[in-house]
Amino acid sequence: MTQTITPRVRNLVLLLIAATALLLAGAAPASAHAALTGSDPQQGVVVDKAPTQVSLTFSEKVAMSDDSLRVLDPKGKRVDTGKPSDVSGSTYSVQLHSGLPDGTYTVTYQVVSEDSHPVAGAYTFSVGAPSKTTVSVSGQTAGGGVVGWLYGFGRYVSYAGFIVLVGGAAFVLACWQRGSGVRPVQRLVVSGWLALTAATLLLLLLRGSYTSTGKLADVFDLSLLGQVLQTKTGASLVSRLLLLAAAALFIAVLFGAYDKREDDEKRDLTFGLAIGGTVVAAGIAASWAMAEHASTGLQTAIAMPVDVVHLLAVAAWLGGLAALLVALYRSDTPIERAAVQRFSRLAFGSVLALVATGVYQSWRQLGSWSAFTDTTYGQLLFVKIGLVVLLVGIAWISRRWTTRIGDATATAEAPAAEEERAEEREKEHVTASATAGDAKRAAQLARQRAAVDTARQKRQRDADPDRFGLRRSVLAETGVAVVLLAVTTVLTQTEPGRTEEAAKAATSSSSSSSSSDTSSSGAALTLDMSFDTGGEDGKGLVRIDLDPARVGANEMHVYVERPNGRAFDVPEVKVSFTLEAKGIGPLPVVPDHITTGHWSAAGIQLPMAGDWKIAVTVRTSDIDQTTVSKNAQIG
Repeated sequence: MTQTITPRVRNLVLLLIAATALLLAGAAPASAHAALTGSDPQQGVVVDKAPTQVSLTFSEKVAMSDDSLRVLDPKGKRVDTGKPSDVSGSTYSVQLHSGLPDGTYTVTYQVVSEDSHPVAGAYTFSVGAPSKTTVSVSGQTAGGGVVGWLYGFGRYVSYAGFIVLVGGAAFVLACWQRGSGVRPVQRLVVSGWLALTAATLLLLLLRGSYTSTGKLADVFDLSLLGQVLQTKTGASLVSRLLLLAAAALFIAVLFGAYDKREDDEKRDLTFGLAIGGTVVAAGIAASWAMAEHASTGLQTAIAMPVDVVHLLAVAAWLGGLAALLVALYRSDTPIERAAVQRFSRLAFGSVLALVATGVYQSWRQLGSWSAFTDTTYGQLLFVKIGLVVLLVGIAWISRRWTTRIGDATATAEAPAAEEERAEEREKEHVTASATAGDAKRAAQLARQRAAVDTARQKRQRDADPDRFGLRRSVLAETGVAVVLLAVTTVLTQTEPGRTEEAAKAATSSSSSSSSSDTSSSGAALTLDMSFDTGGEDGKGLVRIDLDPARVGANEMHVYVERPNGRAFDVPEVKVSFTLEAKGIGPLPVVPDHITTGHWSAAGIQLPMAGDWKIAVTVRTSDIDQTTVSKNAQIG
């Protein structure tokens, strides 16, 4: 919930928007989520002599294991020897057996980037001439399967637990100190602690399998767990568990000794708990910042503190919102208007902090306006911004209800006083009954009185139309917040826009270089064909590279690009070859998906020379597809 937007605040928001535009327009390069930017031999190239090693260059330093870099012959047998070595900076190599025969070789890699995310991929090169290969590279993905799903779920639960734990505690200390004695609020904060602790343990167990084998059976492999503990991510998870032990002590004091103090005795303890709680909360938030996107790339010394502030602001806003919802729906103790207004001010400050830190984070991870629409990260970020705007709009409605509650409470004081006097008379009656020796009857009457008292409080709470309106708007806010948290979790696991665009540029450059090398020898054939499937986002360019474009076995690479030259990852690409003069064909080919906008097929047999028709079918959605073709002389 937020305060009324004053001209001063409006000017501040406009200034932040302008700053965003300037930052995105003139951003310098940065990286996170490592991407393959170069290789030797290059992707798809045909070399005359077998290389002695294979080298890969990434956009940043990566962590490698013994099996991170493999080279396979056409039959799928490994031809690399020894462990991958760090050549220089972000370039890594592996030695090959000597005297490798001619044929197509497959290079596969699976590494862990500095921001803790696994990255995998594969490509092919040929020695002498392309050949058939039994190795499939279409399934080269990292962090997928059941283990990947569980890891993503654990991340979501850990974020949710942190928000509820920190935001709920902040709501009690800063807004509603009486809430320390309210059981539903206590259960909410404790549930946040339990969720975060359980999720952290789950992530620690899953981490080894998530970044290597992807097998569920390896979750309890102690050797993998030992390797994880030596990594930056493992250290951050262990430090989070240690800080959660301190958080448990904080919760015990907040809902124990603090609740038992009188109001005038709580002042000093409130200050101490606030300082200690802030330190613990910032430490837990730093366990994310020190191991993920903020820990690598541009200006890490600034990015990590900014990330901590961002997480704390999210927790104070959304976690406090959850506590307020519990207070409005589940608590028998009515929350005062002053407490709701204090939370309104806290939420407003949190929103300003989110805007400021969010602008900086967007600049680091995107770097250009085109990344907003052309990358997955940018599209998810756009959805997140929309949800935040929706949340602020609902919060503004909630604030309108906040300014109105309390009037009904004042008019209801007389009936409430009368009911309290009736309760006192009931207590005297129960005491008299107990004195007379009817203890069983007195206990029964006491239980009835407690039930009547609970029902009366609920009727008073529900009868206030303004409070009822506030409850509904806060419930709507919480629903949007749940979706926002899910989008944010996916966003933290998505390759940043800067890196995705850098990888596309590197792939395009490598492909162009490879095509130039083969074309200069007079062996390769390159065809460009524009297409339009007729649907939304259905236009682009498809490029066919056929090597050596002669009778016999050929290797084909297919590249699909958008009109602006960026890689276009369409759902399906199919190719066929027809020699109409001889009545041969169409010979269908379904290439394997290599990486974004790139497909490949080896061992394509063309039986005779002639003017072949090469047709490409491109599907851009479930119903939108088209076929384009060109003729080319082969042989």
